[in-house]
Formats: sequence, C-alpha cells, structure tokens
Amino acid sequence: MTPLQETVQAACARMMEYLQEKQQATSWQLKLALQLSSSVLYLSLGVLYNQGKILLEADGINYKVSLPQPPMPPQQQF
Repeated sequence: MTPLQETVQAACARMMEYLQEKQQATSWQLKLALQLSSSVLYLSLGVLYNQGKILLEADGINYKVSLPQPPMPPQQQF
C-alpha cells in the first residue's frame, strides 16, 4: 500500500468515527475537525461514498455528509 493509500484509509476511518458520534457534518467541518488537506478530504469522501458508507448532498460549496439510515423492517399485517 502506498503512503497516499494509507493516508486516505486512515482518514476514512477517522471520518466514520466522527460521523458515528455526530451523525451529520459538512465537508468543511470534517476538513477542520480532522485536519485534512482538501485532496485527502475529497478522496476519502469518494471512497466512503463509493462503498455506500455515507450519503452526500450538495450544499453550496460544501457537501452535507451523513450516514445512511438503516432500512425500516416491513410492518406485519394482522
């Protein structure tokens, strides 16, 4: 694994921990809180989005980042 891959992997893990605690954040909040470069931020967001681990919603120049909600179980008919 290259140093860049290791950096992105570590950033992904830290983002997931942050989102599990906060539930939602903007890309700017993640950048500041985790002290990430813009390149590592967007690479990590892309990896997590591609894996289906986060949801992204455009919000001006930022993105709203959140965890997907688990599907609701079907309600039983009585």
